Amino acid sequence: MDIDDTALLEPADDRPFAEADLPWNHPLARALSRLGRRLKQGDRKRPWILDATVTAVVALLFCVPDLVHDDDGRHHGFDTQFTHLPWPGTLALQAGLVLPLLWRRRRPSLAFALITAVFILQLALGVWLRADIAVLIALYSLVLHGELRRLPAACAVTAGALGLVAVRLPSDVHVLDALFFLFSTITAAVALGLAVRIRRGQLAVLRDRATRLEVERDQRSKLAAAAERTRVAREMHDIVGHNLSVIITLADGGAYASDLAPERGKQALLLIGDTGRQALGELRRMLGVLREQTRTPATPELSPQPGIGDIDGLCERIRAAGPRVVHRSSGELGTLDRGVQLAVYRIVQEALTNALKHGGPETRVDLLVSVEDTLLHIDVHDTGPATGTPRSRPHDDEGHGIPGMRERAALYNGTVVAGPAPGGGWTLRATLDLTPPAGTDLAPSAAAGGAA
Repeated sequence: MDIDDTALLEPADDRPFAEADLPWNHPLARALSRLGRRLKQGDRKRPWILDATVTAVVALLFCVPDLVHDDDGRHHGFDTQFTHLPWPGTLALQAGLVLPLLWRRRRPSLAFALITAVFILQLALGVWLRADIAVLIALYSLVLHGELRRLPAACAVTAGALGLVAVRLPSDVHVLDALFFLFSTITAAVALGLAVRIRRGQLAVLRDRATRLEVERDQRSKLAAAAERTRVAREMHDIVGHNLSVIITLADGGAYASDLAPERGKQALLLIGDTGRQALGELRRMLGVLREQTRTPATPELSPQPGIGDIDGLCERIRAAGPRVVHRSSGELGTLDRGVQLAVYRIVQEALTNALKHGGPETRVDLLVSVEDTLLHIDVHDTGPATGTPRSRPHDDEGHGIPGMRERAALYNGTVVAGPAPGGGWTLRATLDLTPPAGTDLAPSAAAGGAA
């Protein structure tokens, strides 16, 4: 009978793999984890409870049996050469071995020193007690909570004391076997303490890293929000400032011409309405991007960002306000990246708005946008006010005009230089570098324009 090969690839269980099948997601594991967290929280609030509990358990398991057995010298399971003290002496030695465990976490070195001293005194008296397990517990606590530089000395003292125990064992127990067993207990105590200490250190590092990542995430969010606020402020300035300047100029001109030529006043009002509607449309487009609402792909309300092709319409609106604008261009500007085109449009918009604002409706503006190799140049020159009043240079901290243009140019390693022209008026020259960033395989956006 033929066997389908695909059956070999199918799992025996048809149930899909679920995260609940993982061992640490088992209800028992979750319950133990919750219990462990509660115990840790309780230990942080009242650490003495755990220390007292450990001390009481050691006393119950290892001290009581030595007190209730008969002192026949054989209650340890083999005939030894150790002596058995009366119960007051035994109780005193047990107290010296067990009670220092109360400070095993707060003062691990002191607890280890006291327990070791009592243990050596006990050996000098020739006594063997089950409570000697406290030596290993103290060594474990010293490794876990104490200074590691004291660990070699502590191990040496413990090994020497247990070596004396191995020597005093009965003759039927070989010394090497006894040393191997006793030194294995030392190794186990030290290894367990180091493992727990390393694990706690790793968890502390992970917690610290998670905290730092949360702080860095919050800082990045704040920086992103600040950058977004700056971008929105710049866009609002470019849109509102430009259109309001045109509207104000048209309104002033329409009010002046309403008495002399009523048809010119009506034309100004129509232009004001067109400019206002365009500004409102741009504001809705920008604010629509910022809204945190989901739009259906079938009915988008977004429009493209303006580019170099929209500069002609921008010049027409400025001309409608009075200034004479001469616009020239060279190179294949239509092949530029959309981001570059938006930066060029906003720089030109701000320059023409400043020319209208400071030069008045009777100024002449010469605008040239050209591409040479991998550099894009924007040259704007206005003749200034018709009265011949020199135009003052605006400060960088006044508004968002020139700083905004410099920020846009800086995105493309460009510069913006503005100032009074030698023959009067105002000149602005902006240069943008169209070379792609290092490490990219993109060709310059204006390579074709530069060749033309």
